[in-house]
Amino acid sequence: MILCFDIGGTAIKTAEAFAQDDIRPGGRVPTPGHDLAAFIAVLRAAIENASTPPEGLAFSIAGVIDPETGLATVANIPCLTGLHLQSTLETALGLPVILGNDADCFALAEATLGAGAGHAVVFGIIIGTGVGGGVVVRGELINASGGFAGEWGHGPVAQRIIGETVLPAIPCGCGQVGCLDAICSARGMERLHAILNPCATASSEEIVALWQDGQASASRTIEIWLELMAGPLAMVQNMLGAGIMAVGGGLSNARPLIAALDHAVRARILQHYDRPLIVPAQCAIEPGLVGAAVLGLNQRRKRAA
Repeated sequence: MILCFDIGGTAIKTAEAFAQDDIRPGGRVPTPGHDLAAFIAVLRAAIENASTPPEGLAFSIAGVIDPETGLATVANIPCLTGLHLQSTLETALGLPVILGNDADCFALAEATLGAGAGHAVVFGIIIGTGVGGGVVVRGELINASGGFAGEWGHGPVAQRIIGETVLPAIPCGCGQVGCLDAICSARGMERLHAILNPCATASSEEIVALWQDGQASASRTIEIWLELMAGPLAMVQNMLGAGIMAVGGGLSNARPLIAALDHAVRARILQHYDRPLIVPAQCAIEPGLVGAAVLGLNQRRKRAA
């Protein structure tokens, strides 16, 4: 059995993975984000309370592990940032550990048990609080050792001039200017709407609902949002040749928006599809836990080979 953890800034969720088709979600506890000793204690308690002694531990974490240094950067769990996290956890817990970025684990979950099942190349897209993603090729993460592959939301690629509309260069939390994350995430959509309609304030959910109702200012916002997103996603698709792009995150719940994005991207790519390419995520179990389970089970299989 592989004991799996989905580590978020608010909660730590657990699951026991016996096989890819036998993943049993457990409980959740608050994340001790500022106290490493308390964080380790939560993990130890989960190990002690497991139904059977685990062979290894697999983690989905909302952060990144630098593949060259092994150092973690976990913005919403400060006690983990700057650590050689894998060796720290293995020493503290006495079990083999494998770590995955949360977006990568989402992509693995969709490639294994979700919308991407049966496709050789799957791009998992996150459109919510941030814009990110992960790439799975033949059941394995393209960056299995960690790193930054799939982070299409960062980099100075956002268009500034769309028709007669001129957009400002918006600073991003990553330190760059002009990232899609800053203008096309859920908060970014709200920022875009305020730029286009200076007297208007609305949440991303309200903007999408107004767009569906045909409201003019919201329709203009979504038109610009689709233009900003479609070109970069088309370039990603031309590079990857993904069989499916599965979308998670808060905005994935707006099915007409995802359908409109799919239509806009398919009109811009080299390969012609007579079916949707960009679809809402379908994995029924917590994708972070499923992705961590797949990571851990794959590692166990390789050790046994």
